[in-house]
Amino acid sequence: MKIGSKIKELRKRRGITQEQLANSIGISFQAVSKWENGIALPDITLAPMLANYFGVSMDELFDYNRSDIEREIEEITEESWKYRETDPDEGRRILEAGLLKYPDNDILLNNLLYVLNYTENPDETIAIASALIEKTDQADVKYDALRFLAYAFKAKGDIISAEAAIEQIPEIYFTKLSELAFLLDGPRKREAAEKQKWISFEDLLQMMEKLAECYEAEGDKEKAMEELQKALQLIPILENSSFDEYADYFKSRIEKLK
Repeated sequence: MKIGSKIKELRKRRGITQEQLANSIGISFQAVSKWENGIALPDITLAPMLANYFGVSMDELFDYNRSDIEREIEEITEESWKYRETDPDEGRRILEAGLLKYPDNDILLNNLLYVLNYTENPDETIAIASALIEKTDQADVKYDALRFLAYAFKAKGDIISAEAAIEQIPEIYFTKLSELAFLLDGPRKREAAEKQKWISFEDLLQMMEKLAECYEAEGDKEKAMEELQKALQLIPILENSSFDEYADYFKSRIEKLK
């Protein structure tokens, strides 16, 4: 944030000298000169006084454009998604570069959890997820971080802490997308319903796979195979190649059970 350049712009717009600005807020004109030349930054406690003096918001003083920043963060996360499954190290590099520009950004940290290897280095995931849970004011980010916290604790063999993390996530039987699909009309209704359809379908496949795991653990391989075969039969019905990996996985699981 080029606050020195912004102060210079506001000062010139008002038609005053560095010395006049310095006298008005009780500092030396040399300090103002250093700000405007990028040699030093003003003490953060002076920011409200500067904003009030120039009659601007704090956001404008810091040349802060929330929509531009949100758009850039979205671009960073979308770029990292391309590598989430195929090359998580590259996805991590992209996100960490974004965090250098936007330190401690909740969205970037949340996406970083997806490319960390919590099975090999659970402590790193625990540290980032715990810090994110503590600081974020976004419910979806907090609950997602709690999921990863639970996975990392399980990787360490700490089932009690894993369950305690999951217990902090409220049980919700509807989603924003499902409610939008009921409430809206036209393109937005279709968009919400389409997105929720695929989320629900993937959840269904995952839960059928978990049921198969339960049956197998109980020694009932036949029921486990039946559950996987039913899931396998569902995949071609919706004609979406995104689920081909699920089909391959279910086929390999069935072969192992045989």
